[in-house]
Amino acid sequence: MHRRTMVALTALAATTFASVPAFSQSKEIRIAHVHSMTGPLEAYGKQTQTGFMMGLDYATGGTMMVAGKKIVVIEKDDQGKPDLGKSLLAAAYSDDKADLAVGPTSSGVALAMLPVAEEYKKILLVEPAVADSITGDKWNKYIFRTGRNSSQDAISNAVALDKPGVSIATLAQDYAFGRDGVKAFKAAIHKAKIVHEEYLPANTTDFTAGAQRLIDALKDKPGRKVIWIVWAGAGNPFKIADMDLKRYGIEIATGGNILPAMAAYKNFPGMEGATYYYFGIPKNPVNDALVSMHYKEFKSPPDFFTAGGFSAAMAIVTALRKTNGDTNTNTLIKTMEGMSFDTPKGKMTFRKEDHQAMQSMYHFKIKVDPAFAWGVPELVHEITPAEMDIPILNKR
Repeated sequence: MHRRTMVALTALAATTFASVPAFSQSKEIRIAHVHSMTGPLEAYGKQTQTGFMMGLDYATGGTMMVAGKKIVVIEKDDQGKPDLGKSLLAAAYSDDKADLAVGPTSSGVALAMLPVAEEYKKILLVEPAVADSITGDKWNKYIFRTGRNSSQDAISNAVALDKPGVSIATLAQDYAFGRDGVKAFKAAIHKAKIVHEEYLPANTTDFTAGAQRLIDALKDKPGRKVIWIVWAGAGNPFKIADMDLKRYGIEIATGGNILPAMAAYKNFPGMEGATYYYFGIPKNPVNDALVSMHYKEFKSPPDFFTAGGFSAAMAIVTALRKTNGDTNTNTLIKTMEGMSFDTPKGKMTFRKEDHQAMQSMYHFKIKVDPAFAWGVPELVHEITPAEMDIPILNKR
């Protein structure tokens, strides 16, 4: 009897002590943010983090509380390394008891992280990694994405370029972001002709050889000739303009980018493309709030990825309000599938089939304004979700 009593007491004590952290954690909503605080995409990661925290502040009215629970953000630096991102996400779910996670910055890191979310049965809200495969063939039901995907980039950029008699050569980085971007762009082009694809290492600084191959592929083609660039992070692919492309009648086209990178756009007045975000384009109360908050804190406008981080925060708080703070994964999935939420870009909606956020993109033409250090993307047309046939690629 004595031994049985001791065993029972020991079991009771273990249960009691185990319930203490569980009880205390129930008063918190723990969100891991895995992003590039250092590494080649550091600038993007820092913008996302700034926007995410501003978005949480705005969405909760400055309280950082939802349904009486405190939001706790756990930041982790993946350095742009897939293996590190994978292990950091596993640690966030297991050791830090994160209820859900946001990130990462790089598509390569994201693809390494997707199976971790499935293993731990926890949501990973992808922002801002772009590769189609994240919500395509590598997707699982725990993955949602507020960031745009390669198809949204490509289809919106095709609006500006897909005309009869146009010859296009592509220049992209040789990893998931670049290859998925070109693949989606090719699928979106129906009238123009893709004559060459050039892939260079992500850390390329000398574009001479690649540029020569692009020139050779285009120079003898009749009609309009365009090099379409899809590039992220370090390196300046616009250096290819130094090879006197105008002599061959070759233009450069590209999508939007962060403001420092768009300084190079000043050399290309009239250049057309499509962008995910530019602070001066969307007209809505959420964007007004973001722009105001950012100017107040940094004396500068919010950038490309700042808006993305803000959107991720809006999605999370909207979902948690609907669940009354319940972070059960299945409850969140049911709540978020088909859910619409306000962002600096206007309304986004998580498509039920692949959890990709349907959102507007912006067809622009570059204007040079001496008041700005970058080429200003002037809105030609807001391309709404209804105008883009974004393919479902996950075979769900």
